[in-house]
Amino acid sequence: MQECPDSTTPPCHPIDLLGQRLDRTIVLVGMMGSGKTSVGRRLAKTLGWPFQDADWAIENAAGTSITNIFAEIGEDEFRQRERQVIARVIDEQQKQVLALGGGSFVADETRHLIKERAISIWLDTDIDILVKRTSRRNDRPLLSKGDPRTILTALLNERRASYAEADITIDGGSGSLGDVVDRAVQALRSYTDRSASS
Repeated sequence: MQECPDSTTPPCHPIDLLGQRLDRTIVLVGMMGSGKTSVGRRLAKTLGWPFQDADWAIENAAGTSITNIFAEIGEDEFRQRERQVIARVIDEQQKQVLALGGGSFVADETRHLIKERAISIWLDTDIDILVKRTSRRNDRPLLSKGDPRTILTALLNERRASYAEADITIDGGSGSLGDVVDRAVQALRSYTDRSASS
């Protein structure tokens, strides 16, 4: 057990200290099926921070589902609205965990915004796991146009270089949900240590 920075308060758990040291939103990026929402919820709870899902925020702003937005206005217009909502969500809360849609971090404007104002974590996940996880839902517009494995493989190849620009990369596929969250916490500790010493 470590002492809190303020000696008048009781001892803090090391996680509490990590939450205090981090000074900006944590953004989870990666492919659909990489576990961003599940990991984000658990990570936010671990840190004692609020959790937000960008897709939910977009749906709330539009009053309809992502699937309907794609069908009504197309992907290009959707990405523009997505960028606006992500910027607003980051503005509204300094310390939060935010899960992004799979294509969000590929957009230069969004990626640059996140680099300036957040800490990004790429949940790098094996294609077999992505195929298995995404098969559990039928509300993913990009997977409705052909063989899911073929589409996911192509999307991952297109997006990998953008995802690799994230501040932190962890294995998002192996082990339990708790294992992935533990890897995220350890990586964040290392990241804050490096930042403090630079």
